[in-house]
This record gives sequence, structure tokens and C-alpha cells, in this order.
Amino acid sequence: MHSKNYEKVKAYYELYIETDGRKGWSKEKVMNAVEKNWITETEYREITGEDYG
Repeated sequence: MHSKNYEKVKAYYELYIETDGRKGWSKEKVMNAVEKNWITETEYREITGEDYG
């Protein structure tokens, strides 16, 4: 089970990748989502493919 905002954050990050950074959220913004407890560190890795931190 994922965090409440997991799908939202994932969609914003995928939009960032698809638009070459013109829209959506960068890894830094996704990192901020972890800091604000929107998603977990594990979910960060699932979304970005990289370890948090």
C-alpha cells in the first residue's frame, strides 16, 4: 500500500521526464515530498529509481 499522495507525486515526476523538464516535478521536488511526509523514502526510490538522500 502506498502513501496517499504517491500517485500524484509519481505522475508529476513522470510528466517532468516526458517533457524534458519543462513541466512536472524534478527529483528535488520529489525529495521535498519525502521531507513533507507526502511519500516515503522507499516510494522515492520506486518513483525515481534512485536511493533517497
